[in-house]
Amino acid sequence: MELRQYFDTLRKWWWLMVLATLVAVVASFLATRSQPPQYSSKTTLMVGRTLENPNPTGNDIWLGQQLAQTYAELVKRDVVRESTMQALGLTWLPEYTVSLVPNTQLLEIKVIDTDPLRTQAVAAALANQLIERSPSAGDQDQQDRRAFVARQLSELETNIDATKTRVDELQQQMAGMFSARQIADTQAQITALEQKLATYQANYAQLLTFLQGGINTINIVEPATLPTTPIGPNTGMTILLAAAIGFLLAAGAAFLLDYLDDTIKNPDDIRAATELPTLGAITRIDAENSGEILVAAKLPKSPTAEAYRILRTNIQFSSLDNPPRTLLVTSPNPGEGKSTTLANLAVVMAQQGQRVVVVDTDLRRPTLHRIFEIPNNLGLTNALLQDRPTAEGYLQPTEVENLDILTTGPLPPNPAELLSSARFHALLEALKEHADVVLLDSPPALAVTDATILARQVDGVVLVLDAGMTRRQWAANAKEALDKAGVHILGAALNRLQPQSGGYYYYYYRRYYAYGDGEEKTRRGKKKQATGWRRWLPGAN
Repeated sequence: MELRQYFDTLRKWWWLMVLATLVAVVASFLATRSQPPQYSSKTTLMVGRTLENPNPTGNDIWLGQQLAQTYAELVKRDVVRESTMQALGLTWLPEYTVSLVPNTQLLEIKVIDTDPLRTQAVAAALANQLIERSPSAGDQDQQDRRAFVARQLSELETNIDATKTRVDELQQQMAGMFSARQIADTQAQITALEQKLATYQANYAQLLTFLQGGINTINIVEPATLPTTPIGPNTGMTILLAAAIGFLLAAGAAFLLDYLDDTIKNPDDIRAATELPTLGAITRIDAENSGEILVAAKLPKSPTAEAYRILRTNIQFSSLDNPPRTLLVTSPNPGEGKSTTLANLAVVMAQQGQRVVVVDTDLRRPTLHRIFEIPNNLGLTNALLQDRPTAEGYLQPTEVENLDILTTGPLPPNPAELLSSARFHALLEALKEHADVVLLDSPPALAVTDATILARQVDGVVLVLDAGMTRRQWAANAKEALDKAGVHILGAALNRLQPQSGGYYYYYYRRYYAYGDGEEKTRRGKKKQATGWRRWLPGAN
């Protein structure tokens, strides 16, 4: 798939993407508007006392991190949740998350709720419940022991200071002594005091370690605060995300629909499905009644009429040495515009100065008499009742000079046998003597065998395909059915092409010109210009 085809798909389905984006934006706006504001409160806890230890070891830090992971899982358990609800008198808890700060012993508890007071209370209660389940909580006896140890530490600090002072005094006195006995006694007192000082210091260190606690302790580093600003819902980001999702889903659906759509849309599709050249491309004719279908006669200078003239030219160029005098126009299925194409093709051929006879050989669902607005009382079937079939008396003139039409007449019960008869062949030869070109409008090639029967009796066949409606397989099957009959298929005509179908055929102007009754009428709009698509048509100038 080429890059141009991606842009064509986006241009074709732009309305779906815009609609999906608008629906997503409106839905997300209404959804976020109905949501209450949300608040967040966070508390941070520290596992262990490595920050209070001047010389922590790597083992202390590692153990603290492992304990922090354990406490993080404990907060999520029902035992902590139920105790928190019981402490706060709640029957449920709002959403909360527990996370570890990477490579630290810090534990974060984050609570999100619509009530800021409840958010703060739940965060604080979860932290307290976790602390109560750690050794650092203890009971009343443990608290009394810690108070006693604190008093002992205070007394030891006093004794240590007093002992150091006494040692300094004895050392100063010993410096002024001359008696060996006095010096020895003083030295013995200093030694005894130093031993007592060492004992005091050792006891002090042991008590201080007990008072500070071990590694398996929890302290609140950052208490839960009362949130004042809501954190959500983020209306702008939600709407933007919804719009992006809606656009991407619609774009994906557009590409999927284009991928699943196997209808013929351009000459490349015709070439891929049937290996036939494209003789012409005609836009959709917006006609309120059948009489307005003859665009080539009503608006001979319109872009659509020009497209039919290009189709005429390419048919003539397809066999320069032996131009076709009898031409069959058919389509794979009903309703693909073969009769409209044939009628306008006959008009532009007659406008060129050729004598043209149109024969409606669709003896099942005739259409041409309605397009040319003439009666269908007598016609082809009446002419075939003669021993020597002739069109005299059954040909009807039209409003277009040099153009006559032979309608079907009364419909027979056996169209296929009638069209394959020798009388029809003789009638066709007689028409060739009367006209320069004989155009036959046949039933669809896939519906009945009439088209195959008629195709054997003409010089060439034009296959009409409806852009955006005719499936590739239908076109391939129609071409295969005609090939089996050994007929000469000149090419395909792409009918009912939409101007916005892409860069193959058209580009846009601010104004286009449509001529009627000899007056130039300027209309604002889009002008379909044939230059962009003539390069696809063989033999076109």
